[in-house]
Amino acid sequence: MVRSICLTLAAIALCAGFFIFVDMYLTKEFDEFYGAVDTLYEKVEEGTAVGGDADAVRTMWAGKKSKLQMFIPHNDISYVDYRLNEAFSYIRTQNYPLALANLEIVKKMAQNLPDNYRLKPENIL
Repeated sequence: MVRSICLTLAAIALCAGFFIFVDMYLTKEFDEFYGAVDTLYEKVEEGTAVGGDADAVRTMWAGKKSKLQMFIPHNDISYVDYRLNEAFSYIRTQNYPLALANLEIVKKMAQNLPDNYRLKPENIL
């Protein structure tokens, strides 16, 4: 009886620790990505963005998404990929209004995605 209670408490502690780790990890990764996208957004607004700037953000995202796929569904990651690649093509052709529209979506996703996968009552029910 005591052993079962101890094992149950240990399992609960391990699960809680894992959820805390995932929450902190997702927040850190998306904060870094949001900062890069925000910087690119500002450059596009100023009209000084070039393909290399957008490619740097895409490369950063490629490195992050390989790790994030363990915690976030592939559809969400694919949608960020889609919008980021679309923004990249608009930046290369200097179609800045359309690039801004896509980057705005990517920024919102970078803000909202970690919150969608936190251990909260509204995400559980």
